Amino acid sequence: MSEARAPLRYDWNDIVYFLAVARHKNLGRAAKVLRVDHTTVSRRVRELERSLGANLFKRSRTGFTLTEIGTRLMRHAEGMENQANALTETVGVGSDAGGAVRIATMEGIGSFYLTARLGAFRERHPGILVELITDTRTLDLTRREAEIFVTFFRPPGRGLQTAKAGEFRVSLFASEAYLARHGHPSKTADLEAHDFIDFVDEYISVNENKWLSDVYRPANTVFRSTSLVAQYAAVTSGQGIAMLPSFVAANNPSLKPVLPKLSTVRDIWISTHDDTLHVSRIKEVVKFLQRQIQEDQDFLRGGATHDGDDRVRLK
Repeated sequence: MSEARAPLRYDWNDIVYFLAVARHKNLGRAAKVLRVDHTTVSRRVRELERSLGANLFKRSRTGFTLTEIGTRLMRHAEGMENQANALTETVGVGSDAGGAVRIATMEGIGSFYLTARLGAFRERHPGILVELITDTRTLDLTRREAEIFVTFFRPPGRGLQTAKAGEFRVSLFASEAYLARHGHPSKTADLEAHDFIDFVDEYISVNENKWLSDVYRPANTVFRSTSLVAQYAAVTSGQGIAMLPSFVAANNPSLKPVLPKLSTVRDIWISTHDDTLHVSRIKEVVKFLQRQIQEDQDFLRGGATHDGDDRVRLK
């Protein structure tokens, strides 16, 4: 009778490092997420490979990609992660939700809208630390960069719980100083004589951010930026006319609407991973965001509905 094969011995904690590298494909980014040195990440991954007797990653100048064995391990590792999260929640039953929750979204809505609203959430749930990540690129939901995603489009991908939370309006605005120098357009044809501010086309990663081209194609663009914050600063300083979301323009009363009928509407989507739906702190943040966005619909839609042939609505 043959002897029973001894089970493999490895450090369960090394799975955390494996998941981080698999999702971020880079030691530096994985280390930043885990808040450790990149040499620690490298050492723990190599130790896991040694313990399992298998190469889990293909290493190259461009980063780390999973081997066939690594891909198989990934499924089991994510299952271990889900069970660990469930265990934490089980132990915490009956107590207030606590811990960190990471929200990923675009720079504009994160900086000009969500940040101010999250103060009210903090008062209700002082034990929950909200971490806000803003980015101009398309968010990769599969890399687990965050627990909650607020986007202007319904994100693709399996394993996501996604719901439309509301809408916001984007319209043309200019500063009082600019309009005093250049005049206030009264019809679309008047815009040909004006300066415009816009995004840098080749750096727009999602079509939902191409809102100026939805309503008007300017003849004279004087400033472009990948940053909505920079565009807001340019409009505020009187450099030209720009398409701004209502929640951005509302921050400065000196910004005045230009031809209000030339506007477009965007959706706001909230997404989470299916396997985090049971986590109390994540559920609390999602509920707060959904309720807040619904309560703010009049504000987010510009305070009024514009009718007319010039209005554009994106579905």
